[in-house]
Amino acid sequence: MTARARLTLLQTALVLAAGAALTGLTYLLMRRHTFFSRLLDVSGAGPVATPPPMPTVVDPQVFADRVQTATLSALLPQAGLALIVVTALAAVLGWLVAGRVLRPIRVISSTARRLSAENLTERVPVTNPADELSALAGTVNDMLDRIQRGLFERDRVLDSQRLFTANAAHELRTPLTTARTAIDVTLDGHPSRAELLAMAGDVRGSVEHMQRVLDGLLLLARSQAGLAAREPVDLAAVAAAALDAAGARAAAAGVAVRCELRPAQVSGEPVLLERMVGNLVDNAVRYNVAGGRLVVGTGTAGGRAILRISNTGRPVPPGEAETLLEPFVHGQGTRVRTDGLGLGLSIVREVTLAHRGRIAVAARTGGGLDITIDFPQNPVTKDARSQDIDSLQEMALP
Repeated sequence: MTARARLTLLQTALVLAAGAALTGLTYLLMRRHTFFSRLLDVSGAGPVATPPPMPTVVDPQVFADRVQTATLSALLPQAGLALIVVTALAAVLGWLVAGRVLRPIRVISSTARRLSAENLTERVPVTNPADELSALAGTVNDMLDRIQRGLFERDRVLDSQRLFTANAAHELRTPLTTARTAIDVTLDGHPSRAELLAMAGDVRGSVEHMQRVLDGLLLLARSQAGLAAREPVDLAAVAAAALDAAGARAAAAGVAVRCELRPAQVSGEPVLLERMVGNLVDNAVRYNVAGGRLVVGTGTAGGRAILRISNTGRPVPPGEAETLLEPFVHGQGTRVRTDGLGLGLSIVREVTLAHRGRIAVAARTGGGLDITIDFPQNPVTKDARSQDIDSLQEMALP
């Protein structure tokens, strides 16, 4: 039986039971009650006219008992008929009311049948006023939201794995070819000790390059897979450590470093954030010009933690700046071989997205890049420290 039929039967049974109980109670009360409370005038006198003579003299108490018996005898059929009519009416009304009540559930069921793995955008309408059915519809919608987010995360992880495989195959082909060529050329004949040492050096260089590529790709895949845990991290402290690590290379290249580091608390994974800032500083020094400048600033504005890095360097066309965020792209939107791997800014972008942050890359007029990253601020320090973004904008290279 359907839920509608069961509800109809239940309502009909309740009405029938209540009607039978009411009829029985009425019958019992009338049996105990004296139907006539006045005495009959056996002399025949009346207030207006003389009543017709009675054929025989009957005791008033006996007459009252007869009338009461006749009334009770007539009560049961009439009450039974009324109970049948009321029960039938209750069955019809119960069927209609059950259908009205169950209509939102039918809508939820039909919506759920239409949904599939390819179409999770439809949602169950939430009725007003708020009741148990609207709560059920809200619960189903929340479940669909979680399923959609889970499928999105699954697709994102699968895409990152496919990208990892494609990039690894592409980038490892060159060093493997180099190593194999060095081995084949050296062993073709009778190599000397010097030739063997040269071959070993080429092979070692190729292996080191492959190791750097794999390390970068693994970190890229890790950042794309999401965060396993979150801890409070101060971007100012992370930036200071990155500048200390790159200080010797910056001094050797004649790059002047200017920093203004104000507390900027975020909640994230320290290892990924350290690698992100380290890649930014490393790229800013590596792709700078002799005697160039590097500016690093951190702070907060609008409830978000901000990191800004500007450097001098070669002129970058405005439309090319965003392409530098792609894996293995060094410039001109192509995969070219330099002393770097081309993964630095790709890792920076993925780490930023994993921490629900935003990244903006702009080409400077005089050459170089201006990179601004902002994250949702740590709730513990969100209201304790706030700084206007104008101070960070003033730090940018002119």
